[in-house]
Amino acid sequence: MGWGLVRGGTRLPRAVRLLVVARAVNRLGAFSLSFLTVLITTRFGAGAAVAGCVSAAFGVATIPSRLAGGRLADRIGRRRTIVLGLTGCAVAQLGLAAADSLATAACWAVLLGLVFEIYEPPSQGLIADVVAPGEQVRAHGLLNAALAAAGMGAGLLAAGVGRWDLRLLFVVDAFTCLLCALAVRLFLPADRRVAAAATDQASSVAPWRDAALLRMLAAGTLLAVIYLQIMIMLPLTLDHGGLRPSDAGLLFTTSAVTITAGQPLMRWRRLAALSAPAAFTAGHLLLALGLAGYGFAHGLLAYLTSTVVWSAGDLLLVGRAYTIVASLAPAGGKGRYLAVYGTSWGIAGVAAPLAGTQLLEHAGPAGLWSAMALACLLLAALQPALLRATALPRTHHERRPAAAELSDGSTR
Repeated sequence: MGWGLVRGGTRLPRAVRLLVVARAVNRLGAFSLSFLTVLITTRFGAGAAVAGCVSAAFGVATIPSRLAGGRLADRIGRRRTIVLGLTGCAVAQLGLAAADSLATAACWAVLLGLVFEIYEPPSQGLIADVVAPGEQVRAHGLLNAALAAAGMGAGLLAAGVGRWDLRLLFVVDAFTCLLCALAVRLFLPADRRVAAAATDQASSVAPWRDAALLRMLAAGTLLAVIYLQIMIMLPLTLDHGGLRPSDAGLLFTTSAVTITAGQPLMRWRRLAALSAPAAFTAGHLLLALGLAGYGFAHGLLAYLTSTVVWSAGDLLLVGRAYTIVASLAPAGGKGRYLAVYGTSWGIAGVAAPLAGTQLLEHAGPAGLWSAMALACLLLAALQPALLRATALPRTHHERRPAAAELSDGSTR
């Protein structure tokens, strides 16, 4: 049986469905980073600024991690790279859980950053390889829905386990990383040997010289800063307002429920027919409204309502940027292009904790979340123009076929 696209849009390729299941297993424990700053402040007695610096160091380390993941994905294959990255994450998570000093915890946080993003470019590259461009938003939507469904259990698990000991969150995260790595190794199609000609072609890819990609990277970095504020600053915001930081797990679960329940709505003709500029604009406006609600929330119910609103915006945004970036890449270069775009999360990982902790300390929750809402409004205004510029004719590389095939007979 081939691993190519099932025609007619009725069913996604088996490789994508298996990847979705494996990543969902990993997502069940992928909540620990949201509590890294809280762990630093509560276990080691550090201030918010120190915790922000540790998170920023983690963010710096994810930049070479993402680039290495893209290069490895194009050279040694998607499956090997995913397994390598997940195994490294598990080791580093266990190191953080066992750390007995602030310096040791900071070192493990940096090491975690160096492996944390390795599996992302091959995961996204696999979808781009086997799914036609017209189906890629749907494929990313399926992945996001599965991660959100798993996130329901993750949020509840975080809320429960976090009340005992925050270090246990990192242990559970490590365990699910290993489970995901095992599932990928056993069930995803084997990597094919890369021909010398393909290796030479991949080596000639120059994503940092592609103006269209760099424009996408700029917008993606701002959006990543916004998302990371939710991950990193929401527990601290709750603590600032007299609520339990672990209640962030309930909010993440609410987001997951919203995203999962909203997936069928995305099949409605009007929503499915939205152009990319319209979807980006509407999504960013909903994000702005929800995050503005965080700034003036007093009580858990208000936080829950705001979470539902911004999560509805996330539904409209997921997967669209990665589909556009994959379409920009030359043959043999999707992993590198997706990796360069993915460095937006590393850059944001540096900026978000530094800016977020300073905003929270000097402007309070209202100032922090109002600033994020304004950033969303900026993206809503600029994204259509950016997409029009990205769609201009491109002559610097040869276009690759709409979807590639992965074969059962790949060499192991």
